[in-house]
Amino acid sequence: MVKSNPLVKTLVTLRGNARACVWTEPLYSIPWQLYAPYIALYQLALGVTESQIGLIASVGMFVQVFAALASGVITDKLGRKRTTHLFDIVSWSIPCLIWAFSQNFTHFLIAAVINGLWRVAGNSWNCLLVEDTDKRQLVHVFSWIHIAGLLAAFVSPVAGVFIARYGLVPTVRGLYLLAFVMMTVKFTVLDLLAEETQRGKIRMQETAGVSPWTMLSEYGGVWQKIIHTPRTLVALGVMVVLNICLMINTNFWGILLTQRLLVPKQYISLFPLAKALVMLVFYFYIIPRLDPLQFRRPMLTGFTLFAASQLILIFTPVLGYSLLLVSIALEACSLALLQPYIDTLVVVSVDSVERARIVSILHVTMLLFSAPFGWLAGNAAELDHRLPFVINIVLIALGFVLMLKTSGQAGQRDASPAAR
Repeated sequence: MVKSNPLVKTLVTLRGNARACVWTEPLYSIPWQLYAPYIALYQLALGVTESQIGLIASVGMFVQVFAALASGVITDKLGRKRTTHLFDIVSWSIPCLIWAFSQNFTHFLIAAVINGLWRVAGNSWNCLLVEDTDKRQLVHVFSWIHIAGLLAAFVSPVAGVFIARYGLVPTVRGLYLLAFVMMTVKFTVLDLLAEETQRGKIRMQETAGVSPWTMLSEYGGVWQKIIHTPRTLVALGVMVVLNICLMINTNFWGILLTQRLLVPKQYISLFPLAKALVMLVFYFYIIPRLDPLQFRRPMLTGFTLFAASQLILIFTPVLGYSLLLVSIALEACSLALLQPYIDTLVVVSVDSVERARIVSILHVTMLLFSAPFGWLAGNAAELDHRLPFVINIVLIALGFVLMLKTSGQAGQRDASPAAR
């Protein structure tokens, strides 16, 4: 029965770069998911204020803007494979070491600046993953990428045990060191298994004699392709909404639980486990039953569930574990729908010839809109720990409206010369 599941079939039959990217992803996602629930709590324990946490998030996003802007040029010049390996090491391995030994706000700020370069590797890795992959497999491929991260939830309670015994700061330092080792191994193995994509080889030849400044000056023409492709504009709007919401949840969810709901720190790791179990059930039993190229209904449902989860979270009383679990379950269902479908919507919405530079511009625009929200949410949290999640609800409503304006089928082309 397991082998007959379409999601499992996709995993088994993957070949080439898609196989290399998917099968190595747990080495990155597991350590990230282990330390992510404690990022803000770790910073607070080392004397960083809530407004400074928001500032760090905003500065990191501003760096990501410039990294995303350059990512298309770098990816085309160096190739998808080489760019991914180089910038993964720089933007993840090095910051993990800095985080492991951080003592104050300045250290976290430096790490955030270096980590912001991950947008370069994010673009090149995405091209490496999708360019030689069958379009109808993409929702399942992206589902497996997200499932890889959920595997960490089954060992995350161990982090809670270590926190109870050794304290928050020593445990999180250890998690960052573990992340350094596992991520570095992942980047090395992926580089050994992957090959340059066909589109990547073509772009390397086409750009061999072109200066980076000339390529950047051509972004105006690439932007024209974007604004004349309505589906791509919708994808951009939805990217902005989800990026801000996830940033707010990453930075302020743990603070709300410990500071307002008075949940003990050692219990925080249990909630990602509950979330992961719900998402895994959703991925294996719901996602395979959905059309991988029909976006509208799954994403509208996802936004509705996400809004409900945030609303329940806001009204959860102190130590209200039952409502908190309901909120987590609804959020899990919403993200299991939204994340793979948004990833796929972006892929099928862009001109494949200019994929690297279009994705670069999409990320730059997304980050420019997102960057102020770290600072805004940080200041809102100082007034009331629930206010960042009120911001989320407003943004989710905007995402819902955007999806109402798009056609549901990926196969339907936008009536413009730029659409492919």
